[in-house]
Amino acid sequence: MALLSRFLVTGEVAETQWVAPRMRLIRIRGAEPAGLRWTPGQHVRLMLRTSLRTYSIWRLDTASESLDLIGHDHGGDGPGTTWVRTVTVGQKIRFTRPQGHFVPHDEARYHLFAGEETASVAFGAMLSAIPESAPVYGVAEADQAGDHLDLPRELVRINRNGASAASSALLVKAVADLDLPDTPGTAYLAGEARTIQAIRRHLVHDRGWNRKDIRTKPFWTPGKRGLD
Repeated sequence: MALLSRFLVTGEVAETQWVAPRMRLIRIRGAEPAGLRWTPGQHVRLMLRTSLRTYSIWRLDTASESLDLIGHDHGGDGPGTTWVRTVTVGQKIRFTRPQGHFVPHDEARYHLFAGEETASVAFGAMLSAIPESAPVYGVAEADQAGDHLDLPRELVRINRNGASAASSALLVKAVADLDLPDTPGTAYLAGEARTIQAIRRHLVHDRGWNRKDIRTKPFWTPGKRGLD
């Protein structure tokens, strides 16, 4: 951990805002964040207590020297969700440089997104980067109607209404019900690991997609989080 700390970036929390009932935007500013390079869809890993927690980047603005993260308060008292609830302006935070390969495919015939709340931050950043002329399809799942994060492109919204997000048959069915072109595009599946696997099986076995056209980012599964 001491070796890792030499490669961490330091910033200061400049602003926070609840953008949905359980989603909080945390704006980090500083000269070090201003020098970062980022591809939409990537994440950073924050040093919280003695462990690292992953957060997707919502926006990186070098002009204002600010990095925007949106954290999801999924309940419980783990270091990640506790930080989302309790972080205050002025707090110093250390984190890795942007990383990850869950990013848009520039030459995709079209883009397909599917995931729940934990996927929506990465989806929002990626959708902002995709040209308006590029066709986009997808499904965003949340617990209640008010829990959805506003995204820059329209996806089908579905609500669990108290059901578990794990192994979500609701999300799999919603993807199966989409009227997609006959030829595959590029899919971006993120969120709960078992749901991602089920949607990928549907695309491969029912729609004839090649696995190489499906990009996945599992964030959690029951009993385990931080699946990077």
